Amino acid sequence: MEAMPYSRPALIALLRRHGIAPTHQRLEIAQVLFARCQHLSAEQILAQVNERHAETSKATVYNTLKLFCERGLVREVIVDPKRVFYDPNTSPHHHMYNIDSGEITDIPAESLSLNAMPELPEGMVTEGVDIIVRVRTPDAVGQGRLG
Repeated sequence: MEAMPYSRPALIALLRRHGIAPTHQRLEIAQVLFARCQHLSAEQILAQVNERHAETSKATVYNTLKLFCERGLVREVIVDPKRVFYDPNTSPHHHMYNIDSGEITDIPAESLSLNAMPELPEGMVTEGVDIIVRVRTPDAVGQGRLG
């Protein structure tokens, strides 16, 4: 992923464009998310924020990430029920998740095609389609980790 370096004034403007009040803690969380444009878990974000300023609680990180998601600033990437990552790249794309390493990489939207979509319930429209391709080394089954 490409880094999206933002100055503090640029981060303030970004948050305001998404209707988010730019508090100190929200700015610190945004800085971590957008500094390297990585897929990070809430725990990874908390650790990086607190390396710089040990004053942010776990609840603040989770609440801020929820707000960022609701306002379209980041997207959740749920690779399994226990592993959620936050992606600052909100353009249409999909993901490849390496089960062995925990690494997530982007797949350009145009690299995948769907032949058909399911019929939607009456009155519903498609908001988006998220595809996660999960990969692992072949020997993982024999080691009792999978299968």
